[in-house]
Amino acid sequence: MKARNGRGRGLAKTLLGGALVFAGIAHLTFARRDFQAQVPDFVPLEPDTTVVASGIAEITLGTALAVSQGKRAGTVGRIAAVFFAAVFPGNVSQYTQRRSAFGLDTDRKRFARLFFQPVLIVAALWSTRA
Repeated sequence: MKARNGRGRGLAKTLLGGALVFAGIAHLTFARRDFQAQVPDFVPLEPDTTVVASGIAEITLGTALAVSQGKRAGTVGRIAAVFFAAVFPGNVSQYTQRRSAFGLDTDRKRFARLFFQPVLIVAALWSTRA
């Protein structure tokens, strides 16, 4: 059972890392405007600067998550969890400001999305044994 759980964690870590890399690429290319809609008004940088910086961070973090092993994986998992928590205000802002992006064009859809961020935090910690 332990080996099966270890493979599941490894697969989850790799998938989460790949998803972060994909999201980072999306930040820099085809979904740039959608991500700009999520930048809270209180962020002191221009929305595009924030999106580019977070895209680069996601690509870097996703790559590190996918390839890290052992104790380093735990460290990267904790960093990923903090990152997911740090970008959560963007999701809240999208909901409270009623900004449509990523097909989230109703309050119900934007609200439902808020519940996925804790799942990402738990996945980052669980998959890396952090």
